[in-house]
Amino acid sequence: MSEESTINEEAKGPVSKPAKKLWYKDGWLLTIALTTLVLDQFTKFIIQSSFYEGQSLPREGFFRITYTTNTGSAFGLFPNQTLFLVVASFIGIAFLIFFYRSHPLRGNLIKLSLGLQLGGAIGNLLDRVRLGMVIDFIDVGIWPVFNLADSAIVVGIGILAWIILSSKEEWRAAGKREEVGLQSDQKDSSP
Repeated sequence: MSEESTINEEAKGPVSKPAKKLWYKDGWLLTIALTTLVLDQFTKFIIQSSFYEGQSLPREGFFRITYTTNTGSAFGLFPNQTLFLVVASFIGIAFLIFFYRSHPLRGNLIKLSLGLQLGGAIGNLLDRVRLGMVIDFIDVGIWPVFNLADSAIVVGIGILAWIILSSKEEWRAAGKREEVGLQSDQKDSSP
């Protein structure tokens, strides 16, 4: 086995039959999710208590800290749809937990991806439930203003996409091994 494939295996973890994993007992996943959540909520608290809405520091430039609020989702889609977005957030969080419990990949990279997404989703959900809107403050160029939770979600999705795209062959092989195992179980139980 080459050094590169060994490193790749360690990053993604071995492919195996999915086992029932308890996400709330996974220290690495919880550490990432809680760290993301705490940093997100702390930075929003600092912005909310130090800036008035619409204030930017510096006033002009490519990168600024600008205190804004958003009643919608990313890019301002679905404005004033708080209930819908709260329900969608709960569904998204439930899906991430389901994915964690059922996917065949193991390893810290997948936990990093899901931890970032969970922490970010919970951070924005807390804002929506508590305030009816999300606090945004990172203002880069012409990009819409966003927050740490949004960043964590995007980075987490990017990592997950990379894992899935680079693991297609491993997933197929795992599926074939499972299929062969099921066929041999059926043969063993035949009269």
